Amino acid sequence: MATFLYRLGRFAFRRRHFVALFWVALLALAGAGAAGAPAAGNSSFSIPGTEAQKAFDLLEERFPGSSADGATARVVFKAPDGQKMTDAGNKATVQDTVDALAGGSEVARVTDPYQGGGVSEDGGIAYASVTYEVSGMELEETSREALETAAQDARDAGLTVEIGGDALQAVPETGTAEIIGIGIAAIVLVITLGSLLAAGLPLLTAIVGVGIGVASITALASTLDLGSTTSILASMIGLAVGIDYALFVVSRYRAELAEGREREEAAGRAVGTAGSAVVFAGLTVVIALVGLSVVNIPMLTKMGIAAAATVAIAVLIALTLIPALLGYAGRRVRPAGEKSKLLGGGRGGRGGEQKAQRPNMGTRWASFVVRRPLAVLLLGVVGLGAAAIPAASLELGLPDDGSQPTSTTQRRGYDLLSEGFGPGFNGPLVVVVDAKDSADPQAVFEQAGEEIKGLDNIVDVAPAQPNKAGDTATITVIPDAKPSSVTTEDLVHDIRDAGAGIKADTDAEVLVTGATAMNIDVSQKLNDALVPYLVLVVGLAFLLLIVVFRSILVPLKAALGFLLSVLAALGAVVAVYQWGWLSGLMGVEETGPIMSMMPIFMVGVVFGLAMDYEVFLVTRIREAYVHGEKPRQAVVTGFRYSARVVTAAAVIMMAVFAGFIGSSDSMVRMIGFGLAVAVLFDAFVVRMAIVPAVLALLGTKAWWLPKWLDRALPNVDVEGESLSAHGDPKDEDKELVRV
Repeated sequence: MATFLYRLGRFAFRRRHFVALFWVALLALAGAGAAGAPAAGNSSFSIPGTEAQKAFDLLEERFPGSSADGATARVVFKAPDGQKMTDAGNKATVQDTVDALAGGSEVARVTDPYQGGGVSEDGGIAYASVTYEVSGMELEETSREALETAAQDARDAGLTVEIGGDALQAVPETGTAEIIGIGIAAIVLVITLGSLLAAGLPLLTAIVGVGIGVASITALASTLDLGSTTSILASMIGLAVGIDYALFVVSRYRAELAEGREREEAAGRAVGTAGSAVVFAGLTVVIALVGLSVVNIPMLTKMGIAAAATVAIAVLIALTLIPALLGYAGRRVRPAGEKSKLLGGGRGGRGGEQKAQRPNMGTRWASFVVRRPLAVLLLGVVGLGAAAIPAASLELGLPDDGSQPTSTTQRRGYDLLSEGFGPGFNGPLVVVVDAKDSADPQAVFEQAGEEIKGLDNIVDVAPAQPNKAGDTATITVIPDAKPSSVTTEDLVHDIRDAGAGIKADTDAEVLVTGATAMNIDVSQKLNDALVPYLVLVVGLAFLLLIVVFRSILVPLKAALGFLLSVLAALGAVVAVYQWGWLSGLMGVEETGPIMSMMPIFMVGVVFGLAMDYEVFLVTRIREAYVHGEKPRQAVVTGFRYSARVVTAAAVIMMAVFAGFIGSSDSMVRMIGFGLAVAVLFDAFVVRMAIVPAVLALLGTKAWWLPKWLDRALPNVDVEGESLSAHGDPKDEDKELVRV
């Protein structure tokens, strides 16, 4: 592989006009497709194989025209102090609002609070439910404007009016913090590479890669039902790895120049060595992201595949566009150890020579670790273990209006409904009774209602509402606790247990659905999938790393270190978003359960990123070991050449991820924080401390591989050993074309 990538690097350097034109044309094509595509909204949400989804599909079949998947809104009214919603003037205002809403072109139906039991017992609060014919993703802006206008008219009449539901759900925005993250990345690149031009190359190529990826996602959003969150997460991951991968190639290029090689040869060797590490690091990220499909939640699968495609683009750009741009830059990209004149370079003198000869920070740190490996190992493991303690209290759920900031109308509407009707009113359960195979469906409906009324933790059970055929009915159940509580989850299981008894007696099927039941099923499905997902992703990556490092213990160490860092990161997420530690600093207005997708998503992404640093760092160590150095000295040598770059890459990735903490979407905020903390733990504790300590303790055993396995494995030559005897061929681009 190193030889092929070496030729690819030389080809891109020499044929830079062709390579640059190719990527510019691809960016323009993707941009044109995005410009002509409809805007992305919130993708449809389904959970195949769950009871809630089965009930939802049954409603679609047995209650045609009910718009079960349509957008919904709850317009909540509160009377002024000293008045009631049943007063004539307030009643007239509500009636005018209902009439205005009913005239919408996409509105399926509107419930009148005074006819459907929508007034609280004390008369202070009322609500009207609006159901639309289309999903929130397809809802036209004019419908949202009509909803807000009707609410504002009621406010002008003296009522307090708030709107809940998904009809007003906005496309998430990342805010200015993302720009700050990119700015921090730029500063780190300038410090690391000592040149404004060299620092600009990783930023430029990362933006090109993310631009192609996000534009492609936007162009395909409507066709593939990709939500707006998909492109945000793809840009988050694509930007971080794109900068890092380009940084490693540029750094290696400067190191090759420092050894006296010609620029085209240096580009070839940079791609042949650092590029090999980029390929395998990118492959582990892609495996982890594509592996999310094993959960069998379409939304999560699409997010993973879209992000994986963006990572693949970042890899290809690092291997081709970076050497092409280095060809354009020429002598303005200086060898390692030299700075541009703008940053103080070119002054010469003995001081500069002495500084070059002095051990760098990476050398000094590695020397310290290999002298005291056991102490460093214990300190790192104990520290991460302490950070992981909060993860034992992890509670999972999906965000609803109750997790929105108090400044939003959705959250205020949620609070008003809780005040007037109880906390469980925000998460009603819909019980679907399928009595098609029963002799007396009406009797089954009554039996189901009575058995549900006998359960605990229920405020109200509405009478069964049969369909036109009379073989299926819905029963609305109001819990006495908020939707995300353990009490409500237990109630869902109690209803399902009661339904099992009804089925045994009458052959009727009782199913529980609704947003709350759907969230509970999602959490359970994700929990059940976590172990198989870990086995699949870690297993495949473990095999891949055995091929890369030709070792058993090094990949095993990498996997165990990853588990430490991801558990510690989950502990930090629980401490902030569930316990409320530092919530003000992080902008967390409402603590609660951690998003159900968070653990499995973090496992996938963090594993891929952890293997990035493992591959970049350990390949340099193995390269020194392969070329004859003793194990401990190889660790020091590897750190001398890679610690600075790995540190810079980690800081850049943390800055990019942390930038998304400013997003308006709670899921994106939580993921941004979790990934930033995970990179902090994994890069600086696991890879920079635990890894060298373990390698120092293992010595030559770290690189042990059974002879039969060594013969069976392909030799991918990530270290570029085959390039040591490589000359400077003049026609490598022709050879590449033939390959």
